[in-house]
Amino acid sequence: MTNLPRPRDRSRDFDIVLWGATGFTGRLVAEYLVRNYVGGDTGLRLALAGRNKAKLEGIAKEIGASELPILVGDSFDVEALDAITSKTEVLISTVGPYAKYGAEIVASCVRNGTDYCDLTGETHFVRAMIDAHHEEARKTGARIVHCCGYDSIPSDLGALMVQEAFKARHGKYATQVKMAAVDTRGAPSGGTIASMMNIVDEMKENPSLRKVLGNPYALNPKGVRGPDKGDQAGARFDKDFNMWTGPFIMAAINTRIVRRSHALMGQPWGQDFRYSEVMGTGKGVKGLSAAVSVAGGMVAFMASLAIPLTRPFVEKRLPSPGEGPDAEARAKGRFKAAFVALGDGQSLRGTVADKRDPGYGSTAVMLSEAALCLALQGQELETEGGILTPASAMGMRLVERLRAAGLKFEVQG
Repeated sequence: MTNLPRPRDRSRDFDIVLWGATGFTGRLVAEYLVRNYVGGDTGLRLALAGRNKAKLEGIAKEIGASELPILVGDSFDVEALDAITSKTEVLISTVGPYAKYGAEIVASCVRNGTDYCDLTGETHFVRAMIDAHHEEARKTGARIVHCCGYDSIPSDLGALMVQEAFKARHGKYATQVKMAAVDTRGAPSGGTIASMMNIVDEMKENPSLRKVLGNPYALNPKGVRGPDKGDQAGARFDKDFNMWTGPFIMAAINTRIVRRSHALMGQPWGQDFRYSEVMGTGKGVKGLSAAVSVAGGMVAFMASLAIPLTRPFVEKRLPSPGEGPDAEARAKGRFKAAFVALGDGQSLRGTVADKRDPGYGSTAVMLSEAALCLALQGQELETEGGILTPASAMGMRLVERLRAAGLKFEVQG
């Protein structure tokens, strides 16, 4: 077994501390953990943490867990954060935008050798954490795992799944994996919108961020690259999926996470491995029209956030931080991601899907199970510390947990 700086024997006070339980997604995570694990066979030791003790106690009462310990701290209070992170095996953070509020809690986890996972989709934030903390996290054993929600677990673990199946069938890994989001229904929360607007604002203040956000290998270790170029921007017919496709807004983070996973694992899929993501819109004229609309709509939406004249009108029509789709709307949500692995004339297909709202219902499950995997199977993983990814930190063990939790991870011929 790898010699880690901190024994992962559940000797700390808590298995998981949930930082940001009073937020929209944080509450969903708290509900999931309490309903499925607190008081169960796992004996999960959970605590809620955040700025406002009264609000945290209110959430605990509302979800039927008034006995949960409450820890209080501020996102910028280093001493309070260290007092929290040193007591837990894993810290979950749902406090975003992460570029504004997330850096100190990550730094605290790194200092204290505490595992961590979050929901960020902010490429520049992940890059900043890599630059600031990767080497120290390797020394302390802290496994910092960003993007443990809809971005980017389906992509990262879906690519891993089809690659492992491809090798099992053909004796080698595929040289290319492609993903198409073919059936997505869900509504955004205020936190997601706030993160997008913060990225737009930061690019205005620091135009050099465009270079980071546009770099297909932005999250790779320095000097480790491959043949991939920019993400698809327009409408295109994809013969491998046999449908029209448009740009997928989450490709900007998901593809970078998959490429970092490949790099951190030692590039087992080859130095020329390629990965891409699109939104599948269907066949024929209807599919083409939808692909064109997706491409145009994405440009128009981002432009409306960047232009001072239009932004106030857009903001009025979008949810505020702390708001999100209600239970009825989440129940109508779903997602399906189709994968195809290609190499040496062979192909293999896979699917990652869920019948829950992708950004909230399903994301709460993904984030919770990622944290549980780190907390309860920490020694089995034998993963060294660092700024990691879901696939490089937890791999197929997390796939198994998510399958047991009701998500579909399926390989076809």
